[in-house]
Amino acid sequence: MDFLVRVETVLPPDMPEPDRRALLAQERQRGRELCAAGIVQRIWRLPGQLANVAIWSTPGPEELHEALVSLPVWRYARVTITALAEHPLDQQQQ
Repeated sequence: MDFLVRVETVLPPDMPEPDRRALLAQERQRGRELCAAGIVQRIWRLPGQLANVAIWSTPGPEELHEALVSLPVWRYARVTITALAEHPLDQQQQ
């Protein structure tokens, strides 16, 4: 199943800078792992925000949830998920 996922990260303003840098480095590493596993198919940064939108692909919503909660920033994240279905016009493109 494919999902359009928006992740907005809202870090506490009083988070010490070394902790912030370490957390974001852990997040980049986990993101690379999810991309390598084929779970994150495409990802785009939202300029001017600590946020992104991406196409995630998992067998179902339970696996999507497991992948999302594995993100180091999970507890600071606002996540919006939209399930995607094939569109007949897309089939003409293939």
